[in-house]
Amino acid sequence: MAKKSDNHIEDEEIIYVSKSELKRDAQQYQQLGIDIAELGKKQRDKLPLSNELLEAMALADKIRGKHDAYRRHMNYIAKVLRTTDNVEDLQRALDTLLNKNNQAEVVLNQVERVREEVISQGDSKINELLDAYPSMERQKLRQLVRQANKELKAEKPAKGYKELFQYLKDAILD
Repeated sequence: MAKKSDNHIEDEEIIYVSKSELKRDAQQYQQLGIDIAELGKKQRDKLPLSNELLEAMALADKIRGKHDAYRRHMNYIAKVLRTTDNVEDLQRALDTLLNKNNQAEVVLNQVERVREEVISQGDSKINELLDAYPSMERQKLRQLVRQANKELKAEKPAKGYKELFQYLKDAILD
């Protein structure tokens, strides 16, 4: 009788995972593998990949054009990821790496907005920028703003407009 109760207790401790949950997990590993494979080699070097994953990624780069082989290889990479211990660290590093691209876009949008404000507001915005970024030169900034205004009014190619953007970007990112 004691054996039956022991078996009953052991059965209750087993956690059952649904088939759907297993499929979702497999898809997450698959997507993680695809996301890593789509990165450039330099970006991949920043991730904590095991030697086995590094070799698998190198092979994935070689067979990228062969659809069926690439798909099968992505399945292999997902399998390797399932047996890897540091998947959470890998996912965090990948998220951070991909977020940097989003942050760069935000900075570029901010620089574009500042450029538009400088062109439209003139000296008041220039003074504001010089207070915020002392490394900027008043004369050069005013010259670029005048040139950009002139080009916009004449509807000419926007060389000064682009130079102003580059100057602002360099000053803001420093």
